[in-house]
Amino acid sequence: MPTDFKLPDLGEGIAEVELRRWLVAEGDAVAEHQPLVEVETDKAVVEVPAPRAGVVARLHRKEGETVLVGETLVTFAEAKEPARNERAEEERKPTPRSASVGIVGSLPEPEEESPPAAPAGFEGLATPMVRKMARERGIDLKGIRGTGPHGCIKPEDLDQMPQAAQKAKPVPEEEERLPLRGLRRTIARNVLASQRTTAFVTSMEEVDITDIWEMRVREQGEVESRGAHLTFLPFFIKAVQHALREHPLLNGSIDDEAQELVLKKQYHFGIAVDTPEGLMVPVIRDVDKKSIIELAQAVQELGRKARERSISLEELRGSSFTITNYGHFGGTFATPIINWPDIAIMGFGRIVERPWVHRGQIAIRKILPLSLTFDHRATDGADAARFLGKVLRYLEDPALLFLHSA
Repeated sequence: MPTDFKLPDLGEGIAEVELRRWLVAEGDAVAEHQPLVEVETDKAVVEVPAPRAGVVARLHRKEGETVLVGETLVTFAEAKEPARNERAEEERKPTPRSASVGIVGSLPEPEEESPPAAPAGFEGLATPMVRKMARERGIDLKGIRGTGPHGCIKPEDLDQMPQAAQKAKPVPEEEERLPLRGLRRTIARNVLASQRTTAFVTSMEEVDITDIWEMRVREQGEVESRGAHLTFLPFFIKAVQHALREHPLLNGSIDDEAQELVLKKQYHFGIAVDTPEGLMVPVIRDVDKKSIIELAQAVQELGRKARERSISLEELRGSSFTITNYGHFGGTFATPIINWPDIAIMGFGRIVERPWVHRGQIAIRKILPLSLTFDHRATDGADAARFLGKVLRYLEDPALLFLHSA
């Protein structure tokens, strides 16, 4: 008999996903655990496998749609049962309007031959697809109220427009609307939640990292012989980790519900990575137990996985502090947004050559701008300034990074 397969709980409190790509079609025979569909969560792209063997009788959702956990994805038929394309059959049948159903009861809705009139100046609500159809037909959506929820214009509403309206002068395309989908939608939701939730403050500084610059040049060949490219980021990670040992209030999160600071004993750093689809933050675990070379390898490997979208959910969870290197793209100073629920994030800008007082003399040195954004609920400006001062000390004298390493 037919069996419905619902979107399973993918963990980490994920309530919805975007359906990116079907890996099967209606009528296909599938094996147990065969990938059915590719979905995008808040964190990564995940393949959802078939829970059983059978024949795909119906695909309930379309690519690009948002699906909630517990909603039906696929209907399976037994292998011996012919799969019917119910969706195609339904499209051939006239679709009666359904009644509104609520807790109290239901009210019948009157059949309408055409969309109801809208007040003058009303801006018609419509999806990007419907707006495109309207442009192609030369229909101005202003003043039109559709038959969808809240007056949203549906494709069938366009079919019922008078011929004169359909032959009207095409509406000039003065703007393009792009839906917030996938990773972009996740980023938008997360940064807005961070801004609304945290009492964020940003402090900025500059530091002479000429010694680190020269060390990197000297050791680049040795690191490359071990299969990694040595950037400045591993040095930045080590400097922050050592400073956090002395300022533990910045290494953790806030439990808003319990009104508690959650101080992490581990040093798991989220590293912001620019990908073609937007920002991702993979996590390097136990940075205190890794050498500069091991950190270089981890940065390179996680960056590759993030850009290829082959990274796992586990590799995107559990950060205690976040680092972003916008200097790689030419940025100088910034006000980084906290990667909630972390307490703090540190950003590193573009290294420039500038006159600088060094050992009592003015010299041309390599100067690094950096910005610390922290949640003022967790600590005060004075402690954050002391933490930032420690980071500067470790960056000015990289020998301290090795003296203080475990």
